Amino acid sequence: MIFQIVIGLVVALVVLAVIMNAIQQHKTKVEADKRVELAKYKAVIEDTEELLMSAGTIPVSPQLILIMHQRVLDALKAMAEVNPESKEINQRLRDAQERVKNFNPTEAQKEEDFVIPDEDRVIITMIKAVKKLRALLRTEHTKGKVDTHLFMVEDKKLEGFQLRVNVESLLKRGKAAQSSHMLGSARQYFEKALNTLAGQANRTEYVNRRQAELETILSEIAAELKSTNLADARRKGEKDKDDLDVLFQPKKKW
Repeated sequence: MIFQIVIGLVVALVVLAVIMNAIQQHKTKVEADKRVELAKYKAVIEDTEELLMSAGTIPVSPQLILIMHQRVLDALKAMAEVNPESKEINQRLRDAQERVKNFNPTEAQKEEDFVIPDEDRVIITMIKAVKKLRALLRTEHTKGKVDTHLFMVEDKKLEGFQLRVNVESLLKRGKAAQSSHMLGSARQYFEKALNTLAGQANRTEYVNRRQAELETILSEIAAELKSTNLADARRKGEKDKDDLDVLFQPKKKW
């Protein structure tokens, strides 16, 4: 009888150990899944906040800024559901709610007033930021967080600004090369800018104005290169003539 009791207890302990192990494994998996989920939302928040900081250096509309604030708020709500005990998350959630609630759209910097920076590194950073903003806008539109009309308006603005940065930077490089009398390099920059504009289906006032300006500049460069080539050919002809005159001139008698 005692032997059977001992066997029963051993079996019970084994079963209990198996159950406890399964519970522990499940708990570990839940915690791991929670960490993965929190890390995903944290990355969304960090990327969005980085773009919000970029909004101070490029002309971004108040509507798009509000979309980004709302995106941060949505991510914090999801984090609070995953980890409701976190005081830090709950505090950030309250701050984000206040920010969206009290958001006061101000007049954004106009694209026309924006000055393209001189440093290539800064220009590249700006273009990357615009590409990320367009991707963010598409994502929020796909989720149903942004209506189609607003998406189209904002995406067109970003596309136009991206085009303007590309064209203006090429134009600035071309003019610098032109002022240094590097006409070949200048023509390459201007032709690249012109081709970029020519490929635009959306014929805005900016596109038409810059295209006409670039066509005029390229015509002037072509005329200048032609004049330079003619002058070079004339000088070469005169030099060859002088060389022939020297070669066939009467030899002096000693």
